Amino acid sequence: MQFEDLNIIMPILKALESEGYTQPTPIQEQAIPIILSGKDIMGCAQTGTGKTAAFAIPILQLLYEKKSTEVVADGSEGKKLHFKRIKAGENHADEASAGIKPVMALILTPTRELALQIGESFDIYGKNLDLKCAVIYGGVSQANQTAILKKGVDILVATPGRLLDLIGQHYINLRHIQYFVLDEADRMLDMGFAPDVRRIIGMLPKVRQTMLFSATLPMEIMRLEKAILTNPEEVSITPVSPVVDAIEQHVYHLAKINKRHLLVHLLQDLVLKSVLVFSRTRHGADRIYRELRNAGISAAVIS
Repeated sequence: MQFEDLNIIMPILKALESEGYTQPTPIQEQAIPIILSGKDIMGCAQTGTGKTAAFAIPILQLLYEKKSTEVVADGSEGKKLHFKRIKAGENHADEASAGIKPVMALILTPTRELALQIGESFDIYGKNLDLKCAVIYGGVSQANQTAILKKGVDILVATPGRLLDLIGQHYINLRHIQYFVLDEADRMLDMGFAPDVRRIIGMLPKVRQTMLFSATLPMEIMRLEKAILTNPEEVSITPVSPVVDAIEQHVYHLAKINKRHLLVHLLQDLVLKSVLVFSRTRHGADRIYRELRNAGISAAVIS
């Protein structure tokens, strides 16, 4: 199958072609038609399977088509609405009647790195469209981010904490969101963002198209699916990861509190000369490093 077979509009196809994209990945092949049809989706897919394009491409197309068919208040066709831009501190109570341009799509993701990657993808796939995307995240000054928001954006990629900060300062209003993506949902909950996610979801319109993507489907994600999705289509992609015969694998089943104790025990085996330990988060890597050093094990951390 080619991207042309997915009923993708020509401006996006040209952008994909210029980036060397020819064939969609399995998650893209299955998810893009579902999202273009207007249905909610629950996608189970690992990082690296192409899921960003799976939601970014159809969201760009839906927004572009909606923008292209807008009419002025008197019913005249072929003209686009002209919007005022949202300004910090404005009273947004009458924003619709005032013609303020609303944010139409929100992509919520757990980390700055992911937010930047997703924002870059929207810019690449939408470079031939008259749509604006902004990326906001914490850990840096908000000045540049708020300057972009004041000019008006169609698509917002955000981490939960900074998003709530800027909502509280009246730089952002979510009442007109039509497309909502919760990306890396399991990782979001693992990092303790569940309360923030629930607050943000509570600010969204009841009528919207929602896309939830997660690498795993624990019970908490299944409960979240039932709470925020309406008659969703489900897509599950198992990545191809062949096992190398020379690698011997072992699994230890134990309580989370004992994981680092077991790691210390294993690393005290003198046969293990060089070991690489992976952690889900930077904070987790720092904790492992400190525990290994306290146990007298030579270690370094890359985070």
